[in-house]
Amino acid sequence: MPNKLKRARVLLVDDESDLLDLLEMDLARLGLDGVRAATLAEARRHLEAGGFDLCLTDMRLPDGEGIEIVRYIAEHLPRTPVAVITAFGSAENAVVALKAGAYDYVEKPVTTEKIRGLVRSALKLAEPTHEQGGRDLVGDSAPMAQVRALIDKVARSQAPVFISGDTGTGKEVAARMIHARGSRADAPFLAVNCGAIPEALMESEFFGYRKGAFTGAESDRDGFFQAGAGGTLFLDEIVELPMSMQVKLLRAIQEKRVRRVGGIAEEPVDVRLISASHQDLQAAVNQGRFRNDLFYRLNVIGIHMPALCERREDVAALAEYLLARLCEGRDVTNTPTLSATALAALAEYDYPGNVRELENILERALALCENGRIGPDDLNLTPPANSPETPVRGLALQDQLDQVERQAILDALRRSGNNKTAAARLLGVTFRSLRYRMERLGLE
Repeated sequence: MPNKLKRARVLLVDDESDLLDLLEMDLARLGLDGVRAATLAEARRHLEAGGFDLCLTDMRLPDGEGIEIVRYIAEHLPRTPVAVITAFGSAENAVVALKAGAYDYVEKPVTTEKIRGLVRSALKLAEPTHEQGGRDLVGDSAPMAQVRALIDKVARSQAPVFISGDTGTGKEVAARMIHARGSRADAPFLAVNCGAIPEALMESEFFGYRKGAFTGAESDRDGFFQAGAGGTLFLDEIVELPMSMQVKLLRAIQEKRVRRVGGIAEEPVDVRLISASHQDLQAAVNQGRFRNDLFYRLNVIGIHMPALCERREDVAALAEYLLARLCEGRDVTNTPTLSATALAALAEYDYPGNVRELENILERALALCENGRIGPDDLNLTPPANSPETPVRGLALQDQLDQVERQAILDALRRSGNNKTAAARLLGVTFRSLRYRMERLGLE
């Protein structure tokens, strides 16, 4: 432990004296001071006096619920991490506490191993923040300001986060920012595309395997959970997980333990989970494609990444940032600039592929521009054929309306990755209405 944590003070709130004795001994071995409280009222008095670096509280107290302490600290002492002790298998209490602002939770029976890992991780939040490298979310629009504020808030917690948003909106960038701003910043960040792993290999990829577990297993191998020890595991396109794997992932989250393929004993794992998908997770639950209990555990805190067309005021700053990054490592003396007409064209474009599409547009423009100046022709922003802005002359009114409706549906399907439920939400119609319209227009 760093010297600065040597005399850190931890408030221990529980009405079981034996458990408090165990916790105090564990803290003493770590060079920390434990202060005891057996009731909610006693804990409040200690907190009002101040001076604590961490609070660990039971959920059930003689004069109230531990969740009241979590809410009090979140409101009055936001820089103080608070963790809760929950009954074994009480997933609902854990999720409620995390949503209320708890840093993390530990299930009974409480062991020295669990407490030491939680305390070390929580107290790292008191250390000075270091320079954060890598990509950032660019833009000063109201939607992006809200996203950044939420990222800063959830970075101080260990609560699972689900990031939603269309393809190319920056979900992985947001996940990396959460990791970089939290207590796990010095540990690994592993990004996993759940849709790219064959179903037969999923269990061994996630949990590892023992030598001889199957043909070709010539030595022990770590899975994602072991490789990401102490860090963050980012599960992109989580909706693509098959049901069989969803069950095993749920158990790993609840128990914080995994069993390798071919292994006998379970081993503890310590990773923070952040998941994401361009699909509507709640719709997947309603359709029976995703387990409700897993949804409940993954979607403790939700962050929605806005589409680029919803924050057009950020396009100019984002284009400048992307151009500078695209020129890094190239034989470019000066970063090309965008003409006023090019910027206007970029601001008016709809970006079905979001930030990723803007990056591709600018990369192509870099290859086409001359004299260090990017004009509108270099962007090649051709509107879709038969778009609503370019109706075909000579068509009857109903045919023109059908043309506009067909294009709107196709655009929504493209933006939602051909997910009809998400497309219906984008269009502001019901799923049944969208199905009817697609059948009528011959789009099924």
